[in-house]
Amino acid sequence: MSAARLSRAEHEPSAIEASFRVLRGRFVLDVDLRLPGRGVTALFGPSGCGKTSVLRILAGLDRVPGARVVVSQQTWQDDAQGVFVPPHRRPVGYVFQEASLFEHLDVERNLAFGMRRVPPGQRRVAWSQAVELLGIEHLLPRNPATLSGGERQRVAIARALLASPQLLLMDEPLAALDHARRREVLPYLERLQAELAVPIVYVSHAPDEVARLADHLVLMEQGSVLASGPLGEQLARLDLPLALAPDAAVVIDAQVESFDPAYHLLTLGFAGAAMRVGHGVRRVGERVRVQVLARDVSLTLARQHDTSVLNHLPARVEALGAADSPAHVLVRLSVGGGEVGSGGVPLLARITRLSADQLGLAAGSAVWAQIKAVALLA
Repeated sequence: MSAARLSRAEHEPSAIEASFRVLRGRFVLDVDLRLPGRGVTALFGPSGCGKTSVLRILAGLDRVPGARVVVSQQTWQDDAQGVFVPPHRRPVGYVFQEASLFEHLDVERNLAFGMRRVPPGQRRVAWSQAVELLGIEHLLPRNPATLSGGERQRVAIARALLASPQLLLMDEPLAALDHARRREVLPYLERLQAELAVPIVYVSHAPDEVARLADHLVLMEQGSVLASGPLGEQLARLDLPLALAPDAAVVIDAQVESFDPAYHLLTLGFAGAAMRVGHGVRRVGERVRVQVLARDVSLTLARQHDTSVLNHLPARVEALGAADSPAHVLVRLSVGGGEVGSGGVPLLARITRLSADQLGLAAGSAVWAQIKAVALLA
């Protein structure tokens, strides 16, 4: 489980519009999207479902007949109107799986190359801001060949930002990194999410990256969009394949209410409820994001007291759904929001069908959701 800093950006009305249909042999990519103009939109799905193709069409690298692409009320492609803005004229930053740095230039000159595309009077991201956000000042005199994979990718992201993009596209930027390097880069991506107003479209097939970074989720499968909407709502839908995964989870946005130094536990508040979490964040008032796996949630009809489980959340059953195992059932819950489970945040529980029958669970049932605090450690 993980806790991560929340984005301060709020969703605006749809500012990115993309619609197109592509036929490539037997593969059909059929997309019609309306995405928010702030925060991180994750394109999530298995390899080969069309995620990268969406990015390339947004960037203009692939020109698709009949496509329409509008970003911040600027039409980048509309074949019906005879409009096509070539890639080099689109204010886009693109970060690939591989850093693709210029090996004959040091880091400082790689960054300078990114700035050359933008006249000084039109630059929206300052040199110092990009360097500080990605923590690369000490790398400026280095040659790319001497950098680690994580360092190279941070430089590539900074270079993309220095092009002052209106849209930042990231195509699985952590896929080529090992686990240690991914952990190194993720906090910097969280900073971009929290501190920049530039919308980001982020391609990934890693659930943990989506949970930590995304505000809006687009779920893709075999060239089609299965669902698109705010992250929390999509993760808790029982009719989507995400809920069937072994690591199915929801994300809860919360605020640090207190820190217990004796036990190193945080108390987090959300939607009128609270839970305790073991984590290094100590600043009261800080916004955090907590991921809760469905398999770590158990249910009772009455609040338990003689137990090691610290988190007991009043909830109401919203729906039950079939799991991928005939022995299991998925339960969608509503937690907090004033009255028990009323208007609260969604939570998922994976329990046995036997347990569901013994508890007599049905839509509307009042229950207590139990979550071990150690299950929420970062």
